[in-house]
Amino acid sequence: MRAVLTWRDKAELCIYDLAFKPDGTQLILAAGNRLLVYDTSDGTLLQPLKGHKDTVYCVAYAKDGKRFASGSADKSVIIWTSKLEGILKYTHNDSIQCVSYNPVTHQLASCSSSDFGLWSPEQKSVSKHKSSSKITCCSWTNDGQYLALGMFNGIISIRNKNGEEKVKIERPGGSLSPIWSICWSPSREEHNDILAVADWGQKLSFYQLSGKQIGRDRSLNFDPCCLSYFTKGEYILLGGSDKQVSLFTKDGVRLGTVGEQNSWVWTCKVKPDSNYVVVGCQDGTISFYQLIFSTVHGLYKDRYAYRDSMTDVIVQHLITEQKVRIKCKELVKKIAIYKNRLAIQLPEKILIYELYSDDSSDMHYRVKEKIVKKFECNLLVVCADHIILCQEKRLQCLSFSGVKEREWQMESLIRYIKVIGGPPGREGLLVGLKNGQILKIFVDNLFAIVLLKQATAVRCLDMSASRNKLAVVDENDTCLVYDIHTKELLFQEPNANSVAWNTQCEDMLCFSGGGYLNIKASTFPVHQQKLQGFVVGYNGSKIFCLHVFSMSAVEVPQAFTRVQDLRYLELINSIEERKKRGETNNDLFLADVFSYQGKFHEAAKLYKRSGHENLALNMYTDLRMFEYAKDFLGSGDPKETKMLITKQADWARNINEPKAAVEMYISAGEHVKAIEITGDHGWVDMLIDIARKLDKAEREPLLMCAYYFKKLDNPGYAAETYLKIGDLKSLVQLHVETQRWDEAFALGEKHPEFKDDIYVPYAQWLAENDRFEEAQKAFHKAGRQREAVRVLEQLTHNAVVESRFNDAAYYYWMLSMQCLDIAQDPAQKDMMLDKFRHFQHLAELYHGYHAIQRYTEEPFSFHLPETLFNISRFLLHSLTKDTPLGISKVNTLFTLAKQSKALGAYKLARHAYDKLQDLQIPARFQKSIELGSLTIRSKPFHDSEELVPLCYRCSTNNPLLNNLGNVCINCRQPFVFSASSYEVLHLVEFYLEEGITDEEAVSLIDLEAPRHKRENKWQEIASNNSQTLRLDETMDSMGDDDPFTAKLSFEQGGSEFVPVVVSRSVLRSMSRRDVLIKRWPPPLQWQYFRSLLPDASITMCPSCFQMFHSEDYELLVLQHTCCPYCRRRIDDPSP
Repeated sequence: MRAVLTWRDKAELCIYDLAFKPDGTQLILAAGNRLLVYDTSDGTLLQPLKGHKDTVYCVAYAKDGKRFASGSADKSVIIWTSKLEGILKYTHNDSIQCVSYNPVTHQLASCSSSDFGLWSPEQKSVSKHKSSSKITCCSWTNDGQYLALGMFNGIISIRNKNGEEKVKIERPGGSLSPIWSICWSPSREEHNDILAVADWGQKLSFYQLSGKQIGRDRSLNFDPCCLSYFTKGEYILLGGSDKQVSLFTKDGVRLGTVGEQNSWVWTCKVKPDSNYVVVGCQDGTISFYQLIFSTVHGLYKDRYAYRDSMTDVIVQHLITEQKVRIKCKELVKKIAIYKNRLAIQLPEKILIYELYSDDSSDMHYRVKEKIVKKFECNLLVVCADHIILCQEKRLQCLSFSGVKEREWQMESLIRYIKVIGGPPGREGLLVGLKNGQILKIFVDNLFAIVLLKQATAVRCLDMSASRNKLAVVDENDTCLVYDIHTKELLFQEPNANSVAWNTQCEDMLCFSGGGYLNIKASTFPVHQQKLQGFVVGYNGSKIFCLHVFSMSAVEVPQAFTRVQDLRYLELINSIEERKKRGETNNDLFLADVFSYQGKFHEAAKLYKRSGHENLALNMYTDLRMFEYAKDFLGSGDPKETKMLITKQADWARNINEPKAAVEMYISAGEHVKAIEITGDHGWVDMLIDIARKLDKAEREPLLMCAYYFKKLDNPGYAAETYLKIGDLKSLVQLHVETQRWDEAFALGEKHPEFKDDIYVPYAQWLAENDRFEEAQKAFHKAGRQREAVRVLEQLTHNAVVESRFNDAAYYYWMLSMQCLDIAQDPAQKDMMLDKFRHFQHLAELYHGYHAIQRYTEEPFSFHLPETLFNISRFLLHSLTKDTPLGISKVNTLFTLAKQSKALGAYKLARHAYDKLQDLQIPARFQKSIELGSLTIRSKPFHDSEELVPLCYRCSTNNPLLNNLGNVCINCRQPFVFSASSYEVLHLVEFYLEEGITDEEAVSLIDLEAPRHKRENKWQEIASNNSQTLRLDETMDSMGDDDPFTAKLSFEQGGSEFVPVVVSRSVLRSMSRRDVLIKRWPPPLQWQYFRSLLPDASITMCPSCFQMFHSEDYELLVLQHTCCPYCRRRIDDPSP
């Protein structure tokens, strides 16, 4: 049921009551102190009627349509004619609450707050009767003998025509549940008069005339203000404080909402003898709705189930005309019927019924299962063991216990669904979609089979008895008939709204549309006869048609019932057509007749005599008489014999004898078909035999074998097959697809041309499994430098964005080494070397900033104050131009300020705090920085001398804040920093004189020419009880005669950096343990560093060439098991 708004108007004043003229043409409304007369057809206001001086509470029309009455708060009742003229007025002592005309005598009952009156046209006076309470509502019985009065104190008084009380009904709620609306049922079918009562105890009740209650009270959950019946009493309308009108059955079962409003509903009535409803509201809105009751039904062969009175289901046997009613006492939403099953969907559950017996005429149903669950669905289908729910594009298969077993998602909206039979639990469904697709679904299979796809949306579907043909009615009202196997459109007919195949005859179907029933047999012209409605079934000689709500069986003409003659009619028709085309060979026509009669051998002889041996062969093979076919061929053409074996194999395949079919195909040399069947059935052993027996030249069958081996998860046999045909590329692809990387790498070693095919997928696989670093190396190994760099750049960017600065440093170092590798190409040398230096610089910055970020973000510091002090200085000296992504100057300056203050570098701390004032500071640092800026002013304006860095070349003390950056202000010698503590190391870089190669320099250093031997400073003194070591202070200090020291001198006052350049003699004088060499790969030059304090050991990582104090390096390697900078593992032999 759905409500469609026909028209709406606004009266601005509360609508307390309304009444229809009995012929339904006019509507009288009580609005304020006026009556409004509307035309019901379009909502036109015909005339307002003025006569009352105060609010009109009630209005009623006489059954004969001659007059109507209105009652008002001005204590008067006015009688009006149907011509809208006032003819009489009488008064009560209080405001009029309700008026009602006797349906037989046209006597008017008018009720006020203290009494009620009875007036009839025959008598001049009004007979009045006192009431014990305010009367809120009244209603006459159908025969006009009794008047029921509903009162504010919860009592219902039933009076006769003279006003005498005959029955008094006291409601349990008493005065707490005022009676607000009552109405006698107008139904003629009921044996007793039934009174419906709605009270403000929020209950709906039913009573007999005797005062006996029918059933129990029904809770409403709102205050009802109006109650009215449909003309024949089949439904009830109720409206009130819930701001809507609800439709109920005559037994009080709620069916749905008619119309939601914006304020209380004070009155609602049904237009006489129609499905139109009018609603009047507190805010003056008048709404006129049409109620549309949809047909809910289901059909299976000769059983038709349909909804009656919204809550009942009637099952009708279309042949015997037997009917059975199933009372559900709830709104029936969907019905499905199949064989001995019946499914009924109610609002909160689905009931599944079954027949008591297997008797075809049995009509007794009993409940088999209940699925107590709310379902939303457009269509419902029942099978032997399942129910199928359809909701827009989704189909769900549920067991009778409510368990969802399967679900199918369609491409488009489902427009039609039908069960087409099958074994219990394995039934087939025919499904039509809005996009024109038609599918077959088996309830035990997840995969839908697409039968065909047409351009227009499906409206109706049916499949022929033999499952060979499909009839479709589309949205353009065209009936289209297809051959399911070939997808060929056989014919189409216009003006169709539904279609059905005959269940007993393959080639007969009927379709309805345009007021006609159309019957078509095979290719013969359509037979038409007049018929209103829809065809829903065709069984033997009966066609079942649905017209509006009734189902009827139509007998078809007798000629169409002799279905056994249809084949001969077709044959005669075919022979006539062939004769018209000029064929004259009577032997051929006679052979066709013999074959139709089953005289196959005689037909074969005639075919041979007429020179059409192929027709004889076709006949035998179509009939699966292969032995007769072989006899007919004799020792004829081997090609024909091979063709026959192939046909026999095809037949074996079709009748589900695949093993026999495989053997036949192999004997006929049809290896591809044999492999296809074997592979589809998963017979690996048989597939292995076929593959091994095939010659390696038969490439296509072998490739198909390999394909099925892969599909059946037997890569070993697939590899064997590829090797047999020498298809190494496919073998590589197989190893890659199955991720057998070791075999792939071994193959790649033997055949380098496949290197790309192996390492690139391997790298992609590693990347997909989040092993990016390995992936980068694999790309590099595959020679895909661009991809290797791209992966690294992405990793680096991600690390910076996620504040993993130690990872970012590592990735930038790797990127720099990649660039150095690419720089070996002369064409890219300059560009790649620039990139190398840039990435090296970034790696150093991020490596240092990692400690700063941890210090500012984490509650505890893992670094010494001196280390943080050195790092922040190093970063500030390095960040002279653009600041790289992720590095915060605020964090760096904040760390420097805090550590400078803690270590006594007050001047530097003051400078850092001043610099911070110019930057945008996060709220979490604000207070700390402001406090630090204030407290630093109390400190001396100088730095601790212990912190001042020393240049090891010229022994100059450098300021803590150096405008030149990380170089000496005096000699411009670049400082060499420890990669852990960031202290300035006692190293000086030196360069080789021109003409000295790296190899020669190393060999000269390794010579270690003898130098002046230093005497032992320590003297040992032994006595009886002790042994003493004494340092001799008079010994000459080392270094006066060191040739390298002489080279450290430079011209004072020069602004240019003068490098230390050494000759062969100086190199020869050096000790191997005092020299550190960064052995860069080409095209870079090696770098040489001399330690000026040989006793203080320095360690250089052989991979990244970063320098560390030996003790720091050993500790870090123990912690991380690798170099902290380049992550080279200690057990990795390669540099």
